[in-house]
Amino acid sequence: MAFSWLFHVNKIFSVFITGVFLLSSSCLYADDVDRARKILREIDDLWRGESSYGKFTMRVKTEHYSRTLQMEGWSKGTEKTLMRILKPLKEKGTATLKSDDTIYSYLPKTDRTIRLTSGMMMGSWMGSHFTNDDLVKESRMEEDYIPEIIFEGVKEGREVVIFELRPKPDAAVVWGKLELMVTRKDYLPVYEKFYDEDLKLARTMQFESIKILAGRSRPSVMRLEPVDKPGEYTEFIYESLQLNIPVKDNLFSLTNLKRD
Repeated sequence: MAFSWLFHVNKIFSVFITGVFLLSSSCLYADDVDRARKILREIDDLWRGESSYGKFTMRVKTEHYSRTLQMEGWSKGTEKTLMRILKPLKEKGTATLKSDDTIYSYLPKTDRTIRLTSGMMMGSWMGSHFTNDDLVKESRMEEDYIPEIIFEGVKEGREVVIFELRPKPDAAVVWGKLELMVTRKDYLPVYEKFYDEDLKLARTMQFESIKILAGRSRPSVMRLEPVDKPGEYTEFIYESLQLNIPVKDNLFSLTNLKRD
């Protein structure tokens, strides 16, 4: 994040070896697939373990307004997430809950709980450039996309691996393609590019400000920039993060969703 915030069989790694090398190429392919899955799993789980709690700041800059929100969030596994606004006062208590396959939003001003439909998942969350899907991390790159390494080597003074990710035919995702750059040494994300169904670049996520969170180095800032709105952005900033802590299932309930 927060963002969740998340992390998305048309292509395979290209190994063009024939004849007596067929067996060795098959082994190499299996090794590449296992490595790719490991990297994507680490990215998907970078900000969430078996359970998590964190505090965050979200800054939004658009053509018409700027706003800053402070919030806290909990997760358990991949199916339970709760995000709640702490500041400013007029937004305090606004919350988003994911429990299994159902997502709810609570609006304290009207004391209303709204159940989000699948068509609402790509809607803006709290006026930001993040979507509801981004915040609750409904999709996972490891499970929803087929990876291909398109570059591995030195770029911009550091060793990196760049993936092209194509959605699986049955994946419930909206993106036609993702491009992900990670550092080669510790698999920290550098950027993620999102392409629409026509394979046109729609938005870019930059991962910045590496610091120790939950005992290891992680990017503490995610900056999302929409291509069609130059100068606009949303930053999701991790202030603190705890992983693999005791979290009760009843925290992720409609009753608890309404608590300040």
